[in-house]
Amino acid sequence: MKKQHKVAPDLFSYPQYWAECYGVAPFLPTTRDEMDQLGWDSCDVIIVTGDAYVDHPSFGMAVMGRLLERQGYRVGIIDQPDWRNAEDFKRLGKPNLYFGVTAGNMDSMINRYTADLKVRNDDAYTPYGAAGKRPDRAVIVYSQRCKEAFNNVPVMIGGIEASLRRIAQYDYWSNEVRRSILVDSTADILLYGNAERAIVEVTHALANGRKMSDLLAIRGTTIVRDTPPGGWTEIDSTRVDWPGKIDKIYSPYEYIPEGKCKTDTDSKNDSDVMPIRVIPAPLRRKEKINPAKTYIRLPSFAKVSKDPVLYAHTSRILHLESNPHNARTLIQKHGDKEIWVNPPPIPLLTEEMDTVFGLPYARVPHPKYGKARIPAYDMIKTSINIMRGCFGGCTFCSITEHEGRVIQSRSHESILNEIEDIKAKVTGFTGHISDLGGPTSNMYTLNCKDEEIQASCRKLSCVYPDICENLNTDHSPTTELYRKARAVEGVHTVSIASGLRYDLAVKDLEYVKELVTHHVGGLLKIAPEHSEPDTLAKMMKPGMGTYDHFKRLFDKYSKEAGKKQYLIPYFIAAHPGSEDKDMLNLALWLKKHNFRPDQVQTFYPSPMSLATAMYHSGKNPLKAVNYKSEAVFTIKSIDERRVQKGFLRYHDQNNWPALRNTLLDMGRGDLIGDGDDKLVPAADKDKRRTRRPKNAKLGQMVGASHTTNRPTLENTNAKMKKEQKNSNHSVSKITQKTKHKKSKIRKAR
Repeated sequence: MKKQHKVAPDLFSYPQYWAECYGVAPFLPTTRDEMDQLGWDSCDVIIVTGDAYVDHPSFGMAVMGRLLERQGYRVGIIDQPDWRNAEDFKRLGKPNLYFGVTAGNMDSMINRYTADLKVRNDDAYTPYGAAGKRPDRAVIVYSQRCKEAFNNVPVMIGGIEASLRRIAQYDYWSNEVRRSILVDSTADILLYGNAERAIVEVTHALANGRKMSDLLAIRGTTIVRDTPPGGWTEIDSTRVDWPGKIDKIYSPYEYIPEGKCKTDTDSKNDSDVMPIRVIPAPLRRKEKINPAKTYIRLPSFAKVSKDPVLYAHTSRILHLESNPHNARTLIQKHGDKEIWVNPPPIPLLTEEMDTVFGLPYARVPHPKYGKARIPAYDMIKTSINIMRGCFGGCTFCSITEHEGRVIQSRSHESILNEIEDIKAKVTGFTGHISDLGGPTSNMYTLNCKDEEIQASCRKLSCVYPDICENLNTDHSPTTELYRKARAVEGVHTVSIASGLRYDLAVKDLEYVKELVTHHVGGLLKIAPEHSEPDTLAKMMKPGMGTYDHFKRLFDKYSKEAGKKQYLIPYFIAAHPGSEDKDMLNLALWLKKHNFRPDQVQTFYPSPMSLATAMYHSGKNPLKAVNYKSEAVFTIKSIDERRVQKGFLRYHDQNNWPALRNTLLDMGRGDLIGDGDDKLVPAADKDKRRTRRPKNAKLGQMVGASHTTNRPTLENTNAKMKKEQKNSNHSVSKITQKTKHKKSKIRKAR
C-alpha cells in the first residue's frame, strides 16, 4: 500500500466565531482603555508574551493574534508583564476561553545568557534594548502567574521555548535534565512547532463547549494523561540493551481498573478496559501495526535524568519521529503522569501561508512605545519571510525540531504584495528590502520530488552526507522571485541576509550568478562552521571542498559584475567532536586565508538539539545508541571552551597566553614566535598593540558572530565613527586646555 501525504482541513475553512462582528482592530489591545475603544467587554483569548508587541508577521504573538482575529475572536496582548506578582496578568480581565503563553521569539534563557553563562546587557525584543524585562524560564513563570490570576482559566503554552522543551530535556544552565515544561508550568496544553493549525482547532473546540481535557489527539500538541489510551499498540523503546532473544513483553496495562483506559472522545467505541499491545522496539518490524493507533514509549524522565546514554537514545527517537507524514505519537512517564506528544502538525499549503502573511498587520510596534527603538524590529522591518522549515538537519540548530523538515513556501504574488505593504506602512522606507529569506534563504520551494518517498522518509537530513537524489534543487523559482522583487517600483536594492546553504546553491549556477551579481552588498555571510571532517560529521555539515567550490563561483561572478565582494565565513568553537587539534587546524586555515574574525560563536547547547544530546551524553545519536556505541569527545569547562574560542581569534593578544600554554601542552611550540608559519608571537610581544595590516582585504580582518544579522562592514564603520568622535572630543579638550594656558600666561604678563 502506498504511503500518502497527510492532509488537514483548510486553515480558513472553519465558521467564524460570533465576535467577528467587531471587525479588525488597528492594534490588538494591551489595556482596558484600548478594549473600551474597540467596544469590547472582554477578550476571548489573551496572549501573554515576553516580547514587546510589534504587529508584524515576524513576531509570533502578532501572527497568532491576527490569525485568531480572522477566525472571529477578540484577542488581547499582555506584553512583558511584571511577573513578580499576578496583578499585571489581570490587566485585561478574565479571558473567556484561555490564556496563551509564550516567552517570545527567543528562548528566555538564550536571550539572557551567553554561551559562557554571562548575563547579556541587552534584549533586542525590548524598547531601547533594555535587559531584565522578562524572567528566566519565562513560560513557566508566566503560566503560573496566569493560574494565580484566574485559577479556573485554561492555559496554553507555545513558542520556541515551550516547543523545544516538550519532553524531558537537558538544561545547560542548570547542567541537569529537566522535566517537560508542560509539567513545570502547570499549563493545560502545549503547542509545538508552527502552531497555526493547532491553535485554530483548539480555539474553535473550546468555543464550541469542549473542555481542554477533552482535546487529546490534536496534531502539534502535547498533553498530560494519567494512563495510555486503551486499544493502542505500544512500541517499548525504553532500553538500549535488549537481550539477544527477545520475548513478547507482558503488558502492564491489561489489568488497569475499569474506567482508567477510556480515551474519552477519541475512542468512544473502545471498551472500558481495552488491553494495550506491547511490542519490544527490536521486534516492531516483524509485527503488523496500525500507525494511527501506535505510540512509542520513551525512557521515563526518571531514567533519562540519571542515564545520559538513555537520554541520547531518546533524542534520536524524537528526531526520527519528526516527519508529519509518518511520525508516531510519543509517550514519556513523568512520575505518575504520562506526557503524550501527538504527531507534528501538517505543513501549511502555499495558499494558507499566503493568507497568514497577508493578514492586516500594522507592521510597526504598538504606538504606546512612542519613539522607543526596538532593535529586533529595526532589523526586520523591511525584511520578508518567504518560507519556513529546514531539511539541513544541522545538529547544533533547533530550527528543524521547531519548524520541521518540510519546506513551506509563499507565492510570488504574496511576497510582492508584502513589498507594497512595506512601501505603504514603513515610515522612512528608502527602497531597500533588507532580506528575502527565512531559516535558509535558498530552500524556497525545494522539497522531495516524490510525495510517496517523502511520506516514508525518516532521514535526519536531505543534504548530508550528500544531497539526496530525490531532492529538488531547482532554484529557478527563487531566481525569478529576485528579479520580480527588483523590478517593483520604488525598490532599488534587494539584499539576501538569511543564511545561505551553499552546498545547494552550487547545484544551480544561474542562481549563484543572480545572487552574486545583484543581491550581495559587498559582503556575503555563509557558515562552513568548521574545517575538519570529523567535527563537520558531528555537525552534519558539508566538507570544505564545497565551500571552495562556492567561493570560486562567488569570485568569478563578482569579477564578471565588476564588483569587489567578499565572503564572511562563520565558525563554531567547542562543538561536540571538536578537539584542540581540530581547532588548531581551523586556526591555521584561517591564518592561511588571512581571516581574522572579530566576533565568533561558541557552541551553545540549546534544548532538544542533537548536538546537545552529544554534549550531555558523550554519545553520537546520529547512529543507534547503546553503552558501547561511538563516544563523542566534548569540551565542557568554561576555561577549555574559551581556549577553543581563542583559536578562532588567534590574532587577539588577550588570547595569546592561553594559546601558548595549549600549544606547548599539544607539543606544538613550533607555532609560537614570529613569521608567517607561526600562530601566536612569543611572550615578549604581549604588550605590543596589534594593528590591522595595511594589505588586509575588506571583510577578511573582521567577522560577525554566527547568530548576528549585522553586516561586518557596518560594525567596522560604526567603530571607526566612534573612534573618530572620541578622537575629535580629545582634540577639543586639548585645544581648550591650550587656550586656557595661553589665557593664564597673557593675564600673568
